[in-house]
Amino acid sequence: MFGQFVAHDITADRSPVTHHDDATLVRNARSARLDLECVYGDGPIGNPYLFSRKDAAKMLLGLNDKGLPDDLPRNQEGIALVGDPRQDVHLLISQMHVAMLKAHNRLVDRLREDGVSEADLGAEARRALTWHYQWAVLFDFLPTTIGEQRMQRLLQDGPRFFQPSGAVSIPFEFADAAYRYGHSQMRQAYRVQPGGDDLTIFPDLIGFRPVASDRVVDWSLLFDVHGEPHAARARPIDGCLPESLLRLPVDITGELEDENFESLAMRDLQRGVATGLPSGEAVARFVGEEPLRAEEVGLSEFGWSGETPLWYYLLKEAEAREDGERLGPVGSLIVGEVLLGIVDGDAESFRSVDPSWRPTLPSPTPDRFRLADLLVPPHDASDA
Repeated sequence: MFGQFVAHDITADRSPVTHHDDATLVRNARSARLDLECVYGDGPIGNPYLFSRKDAAKMLLGLNDKGLPDDLPRNQEGIALVGDPRQDVHLLISQMHVAMLKAHNRLVDRLREDGVSEADLGAEARRALTWHYQWAVLFDFLPTTIGEQRMQRLLQDGPRFFQPSGAVSIPFEFADAAYRYGHSQMRQAYRVQPGGDDLTIFPDLIGFRPVASDRVVDWSLLFDVHGEPHAARARPIDGCLPESLLRLPVDITGELEDENFESLAMRDLQRGVATGLPSGEAVARFVGEEPLRAEEVGLSEFGWSGETPLWYYLLKEAEAREDGERLGPVGSLIVGEVLLGIVDGDAESFRSVDPSWRPTLPSPTPDRFRLADLLVPPHDASDA
């Protein structure tokens, strides 16, 4: 689910950019930054409705049926006031967005205590949250996704193929194939509160409506939190998607003439066709990896005799080469190099401005700040 949050962020309101370079995996893509634009929109000038009138440096939160600030702010019709409407597509994403709003507000309180001027509070809190978020992407999310050793090698040796100059563009191989691996990790059902019901992502957790108090997410059930039992795990990466993603509701798809496009798998495959992606085997050969054997892909038993669509290939690569625990060598290369390239290509990222910077928010493991430390505040923190 955090991967989906990141996807929304790097594609938020971006204009298409054309970039041709035969020496890289980039062909035609979007400019991208990991800058939480999906949270902040155009800021207090462009989107003043995202900010609190009572405290202009803080983000506005919505109140639920118990009067608690645990929802997105919404208008009278229940439509979320957010920088990107996709942030309300389902409960897990909208609640993660709420957690980011609260983290911003906690940073405002800390910076105010440190004596930062009122005029600078909002901007300083945004920069601090963005840097903590970038850190969590690079040093928590990515090692889990591609493997710690691959991540360390990437940081030490730098990217082999994705070396953009100027504005960073998202390769189609990333956006329409490799980074869609998370669809296979979604579980059929989630429990969002201790002792609560098991709920399907669709239709039970569909968004675009106020979040009741009994649907507020307890993140310790989904992410490992210090001192709490281990959280539920994502599904292994493989060639399967949960039933709820194979029958998307009309609220997500709109009215369809072809019911096959209710399936997210069909949509993922169609994206690859529409953008002319190479096969998985072709990309593997290009980057010097041994392609999967036909029996590892498993499509020949269904009469498929050609090479494998890149999206499906990378799912099967993870299953065959990593037991579904993380992406395989080709998928890891694409995802790792692109996400690192997005951060390093941003002149305002912590790696560009201050490579020696380290997270300052509290963490039970200070040497390894994690995403859970952003989502789950200390018990005495204020979320006002």
